[in-house]
Amino acid sequence: MLTPFRSLRSGSLWTLLALLWQNAPAPGSGMAILPAEIKLSGRAARQQLIVEQVRDSGPGQPVLVGPITNEIRWESSDPRVVRVENGVVFPVTNGSATLSAKLGNEATFAKVSVSGMDKPFEWSFRNHVQPVLARNGCSAGACHGAAAGQSGFRLSLRGYDNDGDYLALTRHALGRRVSLADPGRSMILTKPTAALPHKGGKRFEIDSPDYQVLSEWIAAGTPGPRSDDPRINRVEVLPEHVVLRPGDTQPLLVRAYFSDGHSEDVTHWAKFNSANAAVSVVDDNGVVKVAGHGEGAVTAWYLSRIATATVTAPYPVPLSSEVFASAPRRNFIDELVLEKLRDLNLPPSPRSSDSEFVRRVYLDTVGILPTPAETRAFLTDPAPAKRDALIEQLLHRQEFVDYWTYRWSDLLLVNSKKLKPAAMWSYYNWIRNNVAANTPWDTLVRQLITAQGSTLDNGAGNFYVLHDDPRSLTETSLLAFLGMSINCAKCHNHPMEKWTNDEYYGMANLFARVRTKSGTADGDNIVFVSSEGDLVQPLTGKPQPPRPLDGKPLSIDSTEDRRIHLANWMVSRENPYFSRAIVNRLWANFFGAGLVENVDDLRVTNPASNEKLLTAGAAYLADQRFDLKALMRLILQSETYQRTSATLRENAADTRFYSHYYPRRLMAEVLLDAISQSLNAPEKFPGYPESWRAIQLPDVNVNSYFLKTFGRPERNVTCECERTAEPSVTQVLHIANGDTLNRKLTAKNNCISKAISEKVAAAAIIEEAYLRAFSRIPSEPEKIRLTAMLSEGNEKEFRPMIEDMYWALLSSKEFLFNH
Repeated sequence: MLTPFRSLRSGSLWTLLALLWQNAPAPGSGMAILPAEIKLSGRAARQQLIVEQVRDSGPGQPVLVGPITNEIRWESSDPRVVRVENGVVFPVTNGSATLSAKLGNEATFAKVSVSGMDKPFEWSFRNHVQPVLARNGCSAGACHGAAAGQSGFRLSLRGYDNDGDYLALTRHALGRRVSLADPGRSMILTKPTAALPHKGGKRFEIDSPDYQVLSEWIAAGTPGPRSDDPRINRVEVLPEHVVLRPGDTQPLLVRAYFSDGHSEDVTHWAKFNSANAAVSVVDDNGVVKVAGHGEGAVTAWYLSRIATATVTAPYPVPLSSEVFASAPRRNFIDELVLEKLRDLNLPPSPRSSDSEFVRRVYLDTVGILPTPAETRAFLTDPAPAKRDALIEQLLHRQEFVDYWTYRWSDLLLVNSKKLKPAAMWSYYNWIRNNVAANTPWDTLVRQLITAQGSTLDNGAGNFYVLHDDPRSLTETSLLAFLGMSINCAKCHNHPMEKWTNDEYYGMANLFARVRTKSGTADGDNIVFVSSEGDLVQPLTGKPQPPRPLDGKPLSIDSTEDRRIHLANWMVSRENPYFSRAIVNRLWANFFGAGLVENVDDLRVTNPASNEKLLTAGAAYLADQRFDLKALMRLILQSETYQRTSATLRENAADTRFYSHYYPRRLMAEVLLDAISQSLNAPEKFPGYPESWRAIQLPDVNVNSYFLKTFGRPERNVTCECERTAEPSVTQVLHIANGDTLNRKLTAKNNCISKAISEKVAAAAIIEEAYLRAFSRIPSEPEKIRLTAMLSEGNEKEFRPMIEDMYWALLSSKEFLFNH
C-alpha cells in the first residue's frame, strides 16, 4: 500500500529515467491519485481525478509515467461528505473524508475536505462566465473579441475588460442577449447551442457545464462583476512532470487558486497549448499525446494566469550508466547538462580537438580568427591548462571590447539615422567604456535607466532620445533587459502571458515624467525628470499607479524620480527576470541557441530547454555581482562548451540539450572580417580608418552590400529577429562570384601576393592557408592533392591556382560556420 503522493519538483526526480524505461517491470511499482489533497468549496464544486502510474527512482524521487487506464475501483470513506463517480468527486456536506483508488491488490489515497455547503452560491461573472466565453472562443480575436467585434457584438479579448463585457452582454442591443424572464431563450444560449442560426457554429451542448454556468447565471439575475469578487492568484497543472513514450496519452488537470483561499478544478475552461509539437500535442480538453522523443512543455491558460507541465519522452537508445558517470565535468553547467542528457537518454559527444576549440573560442569571444602564429603556438603548447590560459587572454584582449561593444550596440540601438553623429558617438563610447571597464551588468543598466543631463556628456541619455514615449521606453526596456515582450498588453491582457493591461500601464507610467529639451550643441539633448505628469490608460481614462511588473507600486503623488524605483526593482537579484535574461543572451552567443529560444521571448509559455540550468546560471551571475566575464569564463571552461560539433548516431537529432556543439554560420560582421583577415585584405568603410574591421563600426548606417546580404540588423527595434542567419540564394551567389571575395583574392598586398613575392614553397602556402581559414593543419590527403595541383601549372598559372585554393577554402562550410 502506497502513502499519499507528494508533489513533484524538477531536477533530481528525473535521475536515471533512461534506465527506468529499460529495466522497470511493465506493471510499474505503484500508483498515485492526482491531486492528492482536494478542497471543495460550495455546491457547484467538483474535482476530476487521475490515477498515475509511479516508478521509484530512489528515496523521495517518484516518477510519474502515465495514467492508469484500467478499471479503477473508487471508494469514499464517508459518502455523507463526498461521493465519487467515474473518477469525479462531488461534495455532499461539510466535512472531511478519504478517497481510495484500488486496482487489484494495490490502493492509493487522497484526502478531501468540503466547506461552504451551508452558504448560498451563485456563478461569478468575473470568475465563471468570462472563462466560459473564452473557452468557447466567443471572446477570441477571430470572433467577438476582435477589435470591431462580430455582427455588432463586441467583447474584450479573452475577457480582460469585465465591466465592458458585462454591459455588452446585459445592456447593449436593448438587453436582448439575455432574457431574465426565460433564461433558455437568451441569445447567449440559443446561438452557441445552434438553436438559432449562428455564424460561429455550435459551441456547446445544452447539457454541458458551459450551458449550466450561463443559464444559472442568467436565472440568478445576471449578477455583475463586484469589487469584492475573489481574484485569481495562480493556476497549477497536474501532473507537473510526466515521463512518457511516443504514442502515449496523458490527461491534464488544471486547478485555480483564488484570493479568498478557495480553489477550483477549471480543467474544462482552461485553454491549452503545446510549446513543442514535435514532442507533444494537446487537444482542447487537455489530453496530451506524445508525438516524438525529447522534452516539451504544455501550458494551460485561465483568467490571465498560466501554468506549465513538462512532458519527457526519452530516446530509445540502450546506454550504460557508465556513459554519464564517466563523462568529464568542470562545473555546475556540466552537471546540469549531463543530468538532462541522462533524463533523455542522449549521450554527450567527446571533447573537441585543439584546432576546433581555438577557432571556436576566438570567434565566440572576440569575433576574430586566431592568426597562424597564434594557432601554431596553441596547438604545440603541451601545458594541460592551456585552454584556461587562452580563455583568460581572450577575455582581456582589445578585440573583446570591440566585439562586445558591437553586441551591446545592437541591443541598445546605436543608430546615426535616429541620432546626430555627435550623439551617436557619445552613446557608442558610453557603451564601449563600460565594456572596457567590465562594468557589472546591473550597474550599466541602472545608469541607463536613470540617465539624465546632456546626451553629449552622458551618452546613456540617448536612450531617451531614441525612445521618447513611455510605452516605447517600457517595451524596449523590458525586451532588452528582461527578455520579455508585453506589447500585446498595451491594448488588452496578454494572451500568452500573465501580464494585464493594468500592469502594462502601471509599468509605462514609471517613464511618464521623463522629458527632453534641446541643448546648445548640435545633437545635444538634455534629459530631465518633471515633478508631474502621468500616462492615461485608454480603457479607464485614468492613470495607473506607477508600478514595476510584479513590483511594489509608488504613490501616484510622489515627486521622486520614478525611474530610481524602477531601476531598484529591475536589477535586483530578487527579480527573477533580470539575471535570467542576460544569462540567456550570453548562452546564445556561445552556443548558438539560447536556453530559451528566442532570446527575446522569455515567458511562461516558452520554457527553457533546461530550466534548472538557467536558474542556476542566473543565481551564479547574481552571486558574482553581475560580472559578465565571470559567467563567460564559466561557460568557456565547461566541458559542455568544449564538446566537439561532430555528432554521435545517438545524439544527432538533438538541437536543444547541448549533447554536442551546434555549428552555425558566422554573423555578417564577423564573417566579413574573417574573409578580410584570412586574405590580409582589409575592407574599406567610407568615413572610417582603413584598418577598421566591421565589428569596430559604431553604427550600422554604413553602406555594405555584403553586410546587408548576410543579415546585419538595421537597429530599428530591440529584437534578435532583426539579425538573420537564414541562408539565401543571394548569399550563395555573392560568395561564389560576388565582388567581396574576388576583390580580396586579387588585392595587390594580400597574403597571396606576399607569399609569391617571397617565393614561399607550395607546401608552406597550403599550410598557411589552412591555418588562416580553418585554424588547423591540412590532413595528409589534403596536402598531397593540393601540392600536386599547385605543382602542375606554370609560373603564370601559379597565382590564379592559389587564388582558386583560397576561394575554395573561404567558400566552404568549414569556413563559413563556427563549429
